[in-house]
Amino acid sequence: MVEEVEGSTGFTALLETGKAGKTLGIRADIDALAIKENPYNLKRKKKYISKNEGVSHACGHDAHMSISLVTAKILSELKDEIAGKVYFIFEEAEETGAGIEKMVKHLRDKGLDAVYGNHQSPKIDSGYFNIVRGPLYAGCAGIEIEVIGEGGHGSRPDKLTNPLIAASHIVTNLNSAWNNQLDIEKPVTLGIGAIVGGSAPNVIPDRATIRGTLRFFDLDEAKKALSLVRNIATLVGEAHGCRVEFSDYNRVVAEEVVNDIDLANFTRDSLESIYPNRLIECEPSWGSESFYGYAKLAPSVYTQFGIRDEEFGSGSDSHTDKFDLDEKAIDYPIGLVTKFAIDFLKDNK
Repeated sequence: MVEEVEGSTGFTALLETGKAGKTLGIRADIDALAIKENPYNLKRKKKYISKNEGVSHACGHDAHMSISLVTAKILSELKDEIAGKVYFIFEEAEETGAGIEKMVKHLRDKGLDAVYGNHQSPKIDSGYFNIVRGPLYAGCAGIEIEVIGEGGHGSRPDKLTNPLIAASHIVTNLNSAWNNQLDIEKPVTLGIGAIVGGSAPNVIPDRATIRGTLRFFDLDEAKKALSLVRNIATLVGEAHGCRVEFSDYNRVVAEEVVNDIDLANFTRDSLESIYPNRLIECEPSWGSESFYGYAKLAPSVYTQFGIRDEEFGSGSDSHTDKFDLDEKAIDYPIGLVTKFAIDFLKDNK
């Protein structure tokens, strides 16, 4: 049974065994990126490239979908040997986090006992996995500050209020504040990605916009950092005669992804039983992921599977135009998620 998610292009597909048992969710993300694809990877011409100019699956989400679809086919063929239910979850807009709240709302009454997800990693060799016990991906908060002054002819800056000067000082003061107003044992990174304002050398604009993100592994410290951003931007703006406004983006847009320890251990056992000695240990990523939402429903585990293969030419980082992966690399995560699902649904604990 396929169910659409209200207000979303996401959907779920239910595999019902007809026997009482646990309910498992298996999640895949379904969006692409606004990146023009290079027809070559790191070594050779790609076998497949996007048919749509200017967009591509440069983060491997097409592989994630394939893994879920093949797993659904295998488990459907084996449904007489397992019990319970499996929801195959296809979440829209992971890259922006726009689909997770609607998906969580859709799944809230499904009685999930666990949710499993996976993501490719070009930093890990093909055939190997990273399954952490605890934090895996950082949370993310947004920064979007509108600095409003009074523009005009660039020949008389003394008669105007230049928002570009105020914006520059806001960024400088934010950078300084990070060193002495936040807990160094609970790091929050400050990444300013854009300062936008003005279009001509002899015209002072009315407005300038500052955009960026914060990354964190401690939600309370992230909220403190957001408050610090707001306070410094307001006071520095006022000191330069400007008014400051904040968009709705100034909030926590993704919480940290933290694997359930028991479920991570269970997944490691499944991995060892099908692919011995294929586990590696990686540091948590400062990137962010909308998978955090599933932990609000049930214990969750998110695995990383390797796609790096020097001979094939894969290993270019995610979100780059040369990103590529060998179809053979997805055989391993298909095997793991299928084995995990069978083990989990048969387990009576």
